[in-house]
Amino acid sequence: MSTFVLVHGAWHGGWCWDRVTPLLREAGHAVHAPTLTGLSERAHLLSPTVGLETHVEDVVRLIDVLGLEDVVLVGHSYAGQVVTAVADRRPAAVAQRVYLDAFVGADGEAARDLLPETVEHHWAGSAAEQGFGWLVAVRKLSVLGVTEQADVDWLTPKLTAHPWKTYTDALRLTGAVDQVPAAFIECVSWMRVFAAQADRARERGWPVHELDTGHEAMVTAPAELAAALLDIAGRSSATRRETGV
Repeated sequence: MSTFVLVHGAWHGGWCWDRVTPLLREAGHAVHAPTLTGLSERAHLLSPTVGLETHVEDVVRLIDVLGLEDVVLVGHSYAGQVVTAVADRRPAAVAQRVYLDAFVGADGEAARDLLPETVEHHWAGSAAEQGFGWLVAVRKLSVLGVTEQADVDWLTPKLTAHPWKTYTDALRLTGAVDQVPAAFIECVSWMRVFAAQADRARERGWPVHELDTGHEAMVTAPAELAAALLDIAGRSSATRRETGV
């Protein structure tokens, strides 16, 4: 049995995994889906000081306080930065990292550095013009590939502005993260903002899986996403058994 820790991306909360978590639990795994500080139901904790380090500490504390082991650490979108930093700090607890249409950052890189130039310009402009210099407003869900009205109605009331500091803070890594195996899942039926990140994963020799859905795979293709996560976790467990690690 593995322990999945599912980390949401910008604007979301842990609830966004609600269509995926039952499928993982039915397969016999433990699942945790925390909401990061300052977002969704924790938006009352939002301030200009909330940055990447805040969110890394959210997940590190979860692992430490609950004593989690054999963790399959999944990060969606922005949370690729969080997953990388957490695995670097707790490599013994994290058995596998999974990047779901997410940033694949290196030491010294900020999320904004990894965005396509036009998208980065839009985000920076949104923060400067609409977000008091430190918030990024929620993007239109149709841009992210969410088109079913029921999905839009479920997501919209729960989404909140995201702190821009999390995108401007650079990753600080020791190199321990390289001990933790990684895989990438790319969502290919939208504007593919993370295509370059999938290419970076391939260059690093990671397995790359493709899902025929938009960016919000946990909402629009939960069964397919759960199947991919279970496959990745199963392969990771088999490798550890074979190597004795």
